Amino acid sequence: MNTGLVSRGPAEAPAQGWTLGGPPRDYVLGHVRAVLPDRLLDDALVAVRDGRIAAVERHPAGVEADVDGQGMLCLPGLVDVHSDGLEKELLPRPGAELPMEFALLSFEGKLRAAGVTTAFHGAAFEESGGRGMRRTLESARRICAAVESRGDDGLVDHRILHRLDIRCPEGLAGLRQRLAEIGGAARGPVLVSHEDHTPGQGQYADRGYYERYLVGTRGVTEEEARAYVDRLIEDRDGRLDVREEALEWLGEQAGAGRIRLLGHDPSSPQEIEELCERGGSVAEFPTTTAAAKAAREHGMPVVMGAPNVLRGHSHNGNASGRELVGRGLVTALASDYLPSGLLSAALLLAEDGPASLPEAVGLVTGGAADVAGLPDRGRLAPGLRADLVLAEPGRPWPVVAAVLRAAPGGDAA
Repeated sequence: MNTGLVSRGPAEAPAQGWTLGGPPRDYVLGHVRAVLPDRLLDDALVAVRDGRIAAVERHPAGVEADVDGQGMLCLPGLVDVHSDGLEKELLPRPGAELPMEFALLSFEGKLRAAGVTTAFHGAAFEESGGRGMRRTLESARRICAAVESRGDDGLVDHRILHRLDIRCPEGLAGLRQRLAEIGGAARGPVLVSHEDHTPGQGQYADRGYYERYLVGTRGVTEEEARAYVDRLIEDRDGRLDVREEALEWLGEQAGAGRIRLLGHDPSSPQEIEELCERGGSVAEFPTTTAAAKAAREHGMPVVMGAPNVLRGHSHNGNASGRELVGRGLVTALASDYLPSGLLSAALLLAEDGPASLPEAVGLVTGGAADVAGLPDRGRLAPGLRADLVLAEPGRPWPVVAAVLRAAPGGDAA
């Protein structure tokens, strides 16, 4: 035990005082149940020096801590690699759009309450309105600008997940421009997720789910929904050349190391093979067990949605996240649209048995950080960012009691 890391000698200055803005750069957190990558350490002490974890060890008798964790779980700050919640915060009901900056601050509070310290907000580079929410290039640019202006200065480290509809020529042109503007000045890896939500394949392999979605969100009749989907498929089948151009360009960007490429909703081993060939790094929300299995065979991280795990099944008839976790095929969970679902889904998995507590927590911390290419966070290990969460496990649902986030700056990525 290196007690010099966790106790203060007589010649040392006392720790910096706590402020309302956050913890000091140096402090000692004691009497917690630390969730390490491979085990649970009861009555543990976490020492923080200069905003980094200096030690995680058993709390020695007689050693004073700056904060008494009172036996709560101590986790790394949660990393959310795919969140569309900002879109919903911006437009809580049709015709009631809020100011972008307000929506981001409001949503930040929900992320903080969920224990999320790093969030990737989806910015959809497309022109569409078929699924009940109008998406435009202008809204994507506004999301990017707002997220970048907030950055790492708030209660959460805000980042961007660029989402490209590969059959949308306007979206392709917009993302080309966006990446050209970023150049080499991006803060950490540039994440791009490519997707194709045309009914009849991918996420909506059964077009009936898409039609029922339209009926529920847009108030149209079943006949109107069927006619709309017929037109949509016909229109998008005429854009296969755009799809090929987009995939070829994304492969070039990934091969050159300019982006970290995620494949959204892969449905087959063949799609995984093609994703690997174009330099893809992550399989995001695979819709079948076969696709998830193929991704892991290629050594590729697999992301599933926390709401899927909470409910026990997909909302549109695709693979069950809980079953895939039980098969050892999932390396990370994303909130998708529900930040509070991340920790709840992880602890539910640990409670029900598909994963141990360290394994389940790793899906929303270290595993998610690996997906994002951020090696400086996501685990309680010396040298990493001291983004810490204290939580009560609860029966059945956990409650986040406190978030102790490292001061901005100093990313290892």
